[in-house]
Amino acid sequence: MIIPNLKEAQKRTKNSVQIKTDEYKVSEELKELGKNKLYFIKTYGCQMNEHDSENIKAILEDMSYQETYDMDKADLILLNTCAIRENAHNKVFGMVGRIKHLKETRPHVIAGVCGCMAQEESVVKEIMEKYRFLDIVFGTHNIHNLPNILNTSLAKKELEIEVLSIEGDVLENIPVKRDNKYKAWVNIMYGCDKFCTYCIVPYTRGKQRSRTPEFIIDEVKKLLQDGYKEVTLLGQNVNAYGKDLAVDYKMENLLEDVAKTGIDRIRFVTSHPWDFTDKMIEVISQYNNIMPYIHLPVQSGSDKILKLMGRRYTKEHYIKLYKKIKELVPNAAITTDIIVGFPGETEADFNETLEVVNECQFDGAFTFIFSPRVGTPAFKMTDNISIEEKNNRLYKLNDLINRYSNEANQKYLDKIVPVLIEGVSDKNDKFLFGYTDTMKLVNIEAYNKYIGQIVNVKITSVKTWSMNGKVVE
Repeated sequence: MIIPNLKEAQKRTKNSVQIKTDEYKVSEELKELGKNKLYFIKTYGCQMNEHDSENIKAILEDMSYQETYDMDKADLILLNTCAIRENAHNKVFGMVGRIKHLKETRPHVIAGVCGCMAQEESVVKEIMEKYRFLDIVFGTHNIHNLPNILNTSLAKKELEIEVLSIEGDVLENIPVKRDNKYKAWVNIMYGCDKFCTYCIVPYTRGKQRSRTPEFIIDEVKKLLQDGYKEVTLLGQNVNAYGKDLAVDYKMENLLEDVAKTGIDRIRFVTSHPWDFTDKMIEVISQYNNIMPYIHLPVQSGSDKILKLMGRRYTKEHYIKLYKKIKELVPNAAITTDIIVGFPGETEADFNETLEVVNECQFDGAFTFIFSPRVGTPAFKMTDNISIEEKNNRLYKLNDLINRYSNEANQKYLDKIVPVLIEGVSDKNDKFLFGYTDTMKLVNIEAYNKYIGQIVNVKITSVKTWSMNGKVVE
């Protein structure tokens, strides 16, 4: 049993990152472990978590498990968790409560927690004290060892915890079962060294470590051969890609090389304003298959709050960067993240955030009330803002964001835009759905033959969060 340790997770050394290509193995005896059994995975959080779940699914299917979307029928249940906000934390433990009731009627069910919450020392202690009916807990650094963790738990018939509190290495050749036939996640780096004061990710994901470009380019080329239309390059801070490599090869170089593979669409998330270079903007502007959509978290418009957050840029720097992107990529859609109610945020600080929103008129934003995370510097900051005030600020912010989002979408009315059609709409099976190059959701009355294709669509009506359109032959 290996328990997470916050102090160890906080450490950063000058030890070199190892590129390991043969860590994942499934012994012959474990290849039949899941025969005639079903697994269910519930994923919380970011795209990195979604891609981790794709790896977990492939590993389980290497062990002969088959996927089910009905938790009540599963023999193995895994919750792949997010540690960013308290809301996700509460949802996970709510689901754990459901699993407890399920295990009372189906005691053979194996259940576990993995992902970022599993990397938190406080969370694992809570599991050991209150939720010992769970069977396995593993973290973000040792997904590849799931077969052995699972086997050990089954043999011992007790809770097995294996969470490594390490800086981390880069593991290649981990299998993947992709959830989408046309769009794929591609990790380009892991971890983060920015240490924003509110963020737990540097502790749950380890230090920043980049995959070598050869592995990334080969993966994209293979996806292209397999018929994929779009890749999204993933990292906690993709703009810092390559800073830890021994060679002089940065994000702008990677973007250009991925563009040269000829794949139809390239996206990347998430960007930090600190590392967004002029050269990156130039490369985006020069290649048609690098999509004109950029997610650029601002978090706050107040220099005082940005400093408390450890963001290392100013309001002026952010707006200057925003305008530079818009100048070189005029049709770019830019979205952002904003936190309200950070400790010490006054009404004047909040109004500065509103000023940035008015200045930039974002296409959209993910907005949140500050959520203290155990182990981060912000957790110890004095928070004297009432929840009523935080909610009021969030309401004002969202009202403004929604207005600009609607105005941005209105510009598409009667325009013809390229849309990658992904499938049948969940809300109305008479419509297909897809996304524009600028990441706008479009619902389309069209034949199923268009699924998986990038087609021209005329926008016929517009809402705040989506549009309707028809295919232009």
